[in-house]
Amino acid sequence: MTADRTTRTDTTPDPDPARWRILAVTLAVGFMSLLDVTIVNVAIPSMREGLDTSAASIQWVVSGYALTFGLLLVTGGRLGDAWGRRRIMLVGLTGFVLASAACGLAPTAGVLVAARLVQGLSAGLLAPQNTGLIQDLFTGAERGRAFGLFGLVVSVASGIGPVLGGVIITLAGEDGGWRWVFLVNVPIGLALLVAITRIVPDLRGKDQDPRLDLVGALLLGAAVMCLLLPVVALESGDTRALVLLVGVPLFAWAFLAWEKRLARTGGMPLLDVDLLRRTPGYANGIVVGSLYFTGFTGVFLVLSIFLQDGLGYSTLVTGLLLTPFAVGSAVSSPWAGRAVTRVGRSLVVRALLVMMSGLLVLGVLVGPAQDSPWLWLALAAPLLLAGLGGGAVVSPNFTLTLAQVPQRMGGAAGGALQTGQRLGSAIGAAVLVTAYQVGAGGGDDAATGLRAALGTALVLLLAALAAAVWDGRRRAEAAEADEEESGVPN
Repeated sequence: MTADRTTRTDTTPDPDPARWRILAVTLAVGFMSLLDVTIVNVAIPSMREGLDTSAASIQWVVSGYALTFGLLLVTGGRLGDAWGRRRIMLVGLTGFVLASAACGLAPTAGVLVAARLVQGLSAGLLAPQNTGLIQDLFTGAERGRAFGLFGLVVSVASGIGPVLGGVIITLAGEDGGWRWVFLVNVPIGLALLVAITRIVPDLRGKDQDPRLDLVGALLLGAAVMCLLLPVVALESGDTRALVLLVGVPLFAWAFLAWEKRLARTGGMPLLDVDLLRRTPGYANGIVVGSLYFTGFTGVFLVLSIFLQDGLGYSTLVTGLLLTPFAVGSAVSSPWAGRAVTRVGRSLVVRALLVMMSGLLVLGVLVGPAQDSPWLWLALAAPLLLAGLGGGAVVSPNFTLTLAQVPQRMGGAAGGALQTGQRLGSAIGAAVLVTAYQVGAGGGDDAATGLRAALGTALVLLLAALAAAVWDGRRRAEAAEADEEESGVPN
């Protein structure tokens, strides 16, 4: 047997005949929550003007969502494991819809930021239910295909957000168009609430312990907060929050110690650290995913700054110029989901190489082409190549990382994986924007700033590539050991 096979570790009933319809509903919910990470980026100027507030205040509309989104992922996954995914999805989506309405109707910047924080918390409850339901409903090659569709949603939501935001603001008008970026979630969310009630089953296991590890949740939340808050504050030029970084190792150590103690004494930990440590490929997969999101997420933000501030393009045109990445991801994600059970970790290695090649070509071409009518081609071809690679990273990494995680821990384990991605996204955006600003020399040389940011992204992706290669070797060694132990050729 191979180390990359995606087999369920717990005894489970026959597959639910409605599993693909259930997946469609949950992916629609996931798409909406992930879309709100990027769709508001293009609305920042009109929000600032419409609410007559400072750039620092409006920046919290973007950063605050990312901050609270990352806080509840593991806790939300554990709640879904223990209390039922349908119940947590209904609670999370209700909060998301109400917060979206409050954002769209906000009379002041303070109300908007507060509502946006609640919206992020609600999204943190929703996101881990996607991976948890895939773990519950699918096995073997089907699970790989399901994660392929999930990877498609992640990639397309990230890439198409600026385009949709630009379209909405263009249609609704610059003055109040930003409100419809939020209000559009209300009718869609209400329809999805009905769909969840009618289609998504209550898959809570009979042997699940409903207790919630509140101490563990608070310690983990404090560690994530101490890491994300300084990153968010730096985006608005505030360096005072950097002192909180001291708390990251302290709270992380306290969380791990508490979880181990709770497991030893018969409690129900938020995340069974010892068991996950023994689960093949899980820790390595978190490292690969976190480094990948650190390297690639900030590329979109830097390209948006380059095209709008550096070259003067509108938000809609900027979004359209960035769509080839989403197109490439849409092509490769489903294919990668089908191929991962056959190819294994080497698929992620090859996909990272393809993506890095696209970014390298982009860095070479975009400078000379920035003042030519062929700029669109210098952007489209490399971004399409990078998208083809990127789409084949996310879904296979989810499949391989969670392949041997016990079903009873599917939500919490998936939440931990997504927490790493959210942390990577926030840190990567801050690092790449800083590299762009330093390289651009205060905005005088946008092309040099872009190359500096792309070079930084390539270094981070190189680290993800090294982690993927190492994990592939570990899996190959484990497969050889299994073969020798069983005496059956692989």
